Amino acid sequence: MKKINVKKGDVLQRKGDISNRVYIVESGLLRSYTIDDKGKEHVYMFGPENWLVTDNCEPNTPSQLFIDAIENSIINVTSKEELLKGSPDLKALLKRLNIMQNRIIMLMSYSAKERYQHFIKTYPSITQRVPLKLVASYLGITPEALSRVRNELIQK
Repeated sequence: MKKINVKKGDVLQRKGDISNRVYIVESGLLRSYTIDDKGKEHVYMFGPENWLVTDNCEPNTPSQLFIDAIENSIINVTSKEELLKGSPDLKALLKRLNIMQNRIIMLMSYSAKERYQHFIKTYPSITQRVPLKLVASYLGITPEALSRVRNELIQK
């Protein structure tokens, strides 16, 4: 692990960068966030002391988040590969965390139509297996809104 000092406002990672670093905050405060297509910023999380901040738990994948310092900070940096040298249980947990991160970003910044399209891509057979009311609940929209989205997609 490498210890680094970062100043308030320093950007540690940009959306789209290949994300291989894990930051463990010793002192100070980091944040991770995304910016949607309309330019609106959505804070994903804050990283105070003793918190781990990273993006996409899968090594060598483009990041979905920006990470920057909100305060002057001392952070320990390691690679995802090093972190993942642990047990298979840790790898499975990190995969679930990655799925949750994707879902949270989707709920914060995607339109209802984009969320539904993402749902279909992620769970292609689920729409045939569960009531649409549950799909709407998963997407964070009303069943009526889901019906409108589905009709809009069918008409294209």
